[in-house]
Amino acid sequence: MRSLILTLAVAAVVLIVLGLLLKAVKWLLIIGLIALVASIAMGVIKGRQSLR
Repeated sequence: MRSLILTLAVAAVVLIVLGLLLKAVKWLLIIGLIALVASIAMGVIKGRQSLR
């Protein structure tokens, strides 16, 4: 009985940590995409300014 409770507790902790990591990865991807779009926009703006 004690080993079953311990196994369930370990599984729950693993699932919680995986959930937090996946959320962190999702947020990192979103931040990375925003940074990519911002850098492309800055490149276009700088390119147009240098053409003048």
